[in-house]
Amino acid sequence: MCGIAGFVGNGIENREHIMKAMNQQLIHRGPDAEGIWMDDKSGVTFGHRRLAIVDLSENGAQPMISSSGRFVIAYNGEIYNALELKQTMERRGHRAMYRGTSDTEVLLELIETYGLSRTLPMIKGMFAIALYDREEKTLTLIRDRVGEKPLFYGFVNGHFVFASELGAMRQFPGFSEQLDAEAIKEYIRYGYVPAPRTIYQNIHKLMPGSLLTLAEPFHKKTITTYWSMEEAAIKGEKKPFGGSFWEAAEELDRLLCEAIRGQMVSDVALGAYLSAGIDSATIVALMSKISEEKIKTFTIGFEDRAYNEAEDAKRIAKHLGTDHTQLYVSEKELKDVIPLIPGMYGEPFADSSQIPTYLVSKLAKSKVTVSLSGDAGDELFCGYSTYYKLLRVFQKSQRFPGALRHSAGKLGSRAFAGNHKIYRSGLCLLSDDILSMKEALGHTSSIMDRIAKGAVKTDGATPLQDPCEAMMLDDMLHYHPDDILVKVDRAGMAVSLENRIPMLDRDVMEFAWSLPIDFKYDGTTTKRILKEVLYQYVPKELMDRPKKGFSVPLDRWLREGDTAQWAKELMLHSKAAEDGILDKKQMQLLMKGFEKKEEPSRLVWNVLMFEQWYRARKAWTV
Repeated sequence: MCGIAGFVGNGIENREHIMKAMNQQLIHRGPDAEGIWMDDKSGVTFGHRRLAIVDLSENGAQPMISSSGRFVIAYNGEIYNALELKQTMERRGHRAMYRGTSDTEVLLELIETYGLSRTLPMIKGMFAIALYDREEKTLTLIRDRVGEKPLFYGFVNGHFVFASELGAMRQFPGFSEQLDAEAIKEYIRYGYVPAPRTIYQNIHKLMPGSLLTLAEPFHKKTITTYWSMEEAAIKGEKKPFGGSFWEAAEELDRLLCEAIRGQMVSDVALGAYLSAGIDSATIVALMSKISEEKIKTFTIGFEDRAYNEAEDAKRIAKHLGTDHTQLYVSEKELKDVIPLIPGMYGEPFADSSQIPTYLVSKLAKSKVTVSLSGDAGDELFCGYSTYYKLLRVFQKSQRFPGALRHSAGKLGSRAFAGNHKIYRSGLCLLSDDILSMKEALGHTSSIMDRIAKGAVKTDGATPLQDPCEAMMLDDMLHYHPDDILVKVDRAGMAVSLENRIPMLDRDVMEFAWSLPIDFKYDGTTTKRILKEVLYQYVPKELMDRPKKGFSVPLDRWLREGDTAQWAKELMLHSKAAEDGILDKKQMQLLMKGFEKKEEPSRLVWNVLMFEQWYRARKAWTV
């Protein structure tokens, strides 16, 4: 895992100084080494901060030049099947002189041998890549299929600039601090800024599965897609798995083992997060099956028993025979993370599980440098209760004539806008498809739109026939990359820990989309096939309990003690409201509504995280 940055353009003075300043903002992503490459003729400048995982020697240093000298790469991530692809090239007669054993060298040789367009379908991994072709004079940015690794870009003062984090982008001379009003609206609604937007105008996130190419003189970009989650889901629905449930479970076991085996390749210590949930337990169980050594596992516990799964995780670890580390954290330790959030994420981000995610990452980093997790199990195997609960509501609502539903919906959403439950119910009645209703449930309050001075435009279209599959795809296209993966990446990188996610392996995902919905959810059991895999290794009775999730007692925090006082201060004396960014009156109404238990804590937290980020940003610009 590393951090990359760069820019291109002639006439830029002090290029090395600028690049060092950008790299400085990425030290936490790569504390082991720094590299800079500059081409005086083209003006292309690459920077790299290295977290050494495979080939710890100087032979793995970046930016790296290919053996022929044609390609230069700055790369963040891991190619899990690099050794397999290297061996394939050798069997076909392509024998290169490798300096070391890094996957970066293999990636460059693949591009040299097959070209970029043929290489990308071959590689399995997580990556953000900057590649300069010195022969064709083209710069290409590439992001992995799902968006595990971040990559930001934009034109600043007419020069193309890119980086792994917004903090590095802000170091380029002339960077505009102008905020994107549409991004603010979307953030208040979702608690994150959906790609391709960022919180800043004219700065973007490269979408997952995409390439951005610029040819000299580097003024015009072209973006294309090399892999699509939507296309994979459509293909899976049209050509479903034809075997039995038991055959599917056996194949899923095989594919997960293959993915995990590839992701356990590391020259540094490696472990895994272990909650008491199905997803992480499955990953740890299969790691234990594959490895001859004890797997290092990590869990944090909470004082609040309603949120604590540590003892359950400990029992699972004991059954699997892992080298388990468990740490109980106090509420003070949880709350002490809050001031760190703006710098950690670079733009407003309000998933409150960011707090325990950071702490468990910090715990893992005390013993390992790489950690595997069970993320994506809910989205790929129908694990969220929202899916089937919403499906029942939608099916009931569709029994009423459309005109009647719409009339009732308009009445509820307009006449009762002050009551967020009736308001939300009205929006649901206006929904004619499952994704519109799913989106409507995000409108927890009419205040949401007014705080950010405008409503978010949404699209409920879906290419899938099955409503549950449609909701899962919607989450894999939006919520998962823009919330879950951002949370995991930034929390891990804040402590220089590499996170790997086996369920996001290309073959696992494509297989999951091919499974009939009743293999995932049969009306009573969620994640049915994943549980079948797990129960081969862990007794069902160890797992058969209500899910608590990985969260904090947000509602109580915002009502009691020092955190409540902090929240009131930010809401009542908002700097963002003073500057006309948010609506002060609506913020105060939100806080009063929350105190009366009429408004949700999630929306309050969204606004608080924006306000905290906004204040920190103003301090950064001084």
